[in-house]
Amino acid sequence: MSTADLEALLALQDLDTHLDQERHRRDHLAERAELADIERATAEVEAARAEVGASRDEVASRQDAAERELRATEDRVLQVNARLYGGTVTASRELQAMAADVEGLKKRASELEDRALSFMEEREPLDAEVAALDGQLAGLEARRYQVVESLTGAEADVDAELTRLSAQRPALVGAVPKPLLAAYDRLRSRLGGVAVARLVGGRCDGCHLSLPAVELDRIRHEAAGTLEYCEQCGRILVIAGS
Repeated sequence: MSTADLEALLALQDLDTHLDQERHRRDHLAERAELADIERATAEVEAARAEVGASRDEVASRQDAAERELRATEDRVLQVNARLYGGTVTASRELQAMAADVEGLKKRASELEDRALSFMEEREPLDAEVAALDGQLAGLEARRYQVVESLTGAEADVDAELTRLSAQRPALVGAVPKPLLAAYDRLRSRLGGVAVARLVGGRCDGCHLSLPAVELDRIRHEAAGTLEYCEQCGRILVIAGS
């Protein structure tokens, strides 16, 4: 194994690390987190809107029922009054009964009017709350649109960088002997993507642990290009500056 082979392997590792960092950056873009926050907030507001809307609709339904009954009662008053004063009924007892019926209907109409007004007053703050929640949802949707646009642009930037970096990989792979490349691929899959580390000042920059003095002395006396592994983490070691 030559020093050039190890340097080529280290260059491949640096590129793959850069690629991994870009992929991680893509997965953790700030816009993605903000979008998740917006979706959570939207779900919360929608739940509140559904609850308040249900209460408002129930009150509105009772108001509508009271108003329908009020209109029917007022129509009935008009009908009875038409007979009462139309001259078609002359019997005193029947006229008295009709007059009493009108009074009862008017009393019922007054009660229904008060009830409808009460429902209207109960409904007003619920209408206002529903409108406010609808406004929040509209604001969240507008913000979501902006963030999605921003996220799409940020992803495109990262994807362009990934394409640029990936185009460099075949040449680097071709410069590494196949047996060394196979060892590299095995270690990368087992060690979180970092299979090769520099040995800097007696410390492995893969696991950031110092090698024992005896091990360091042994490595320094090996022939240039000898394949060495960190006894702490198992990564291939390349002596910085070699």
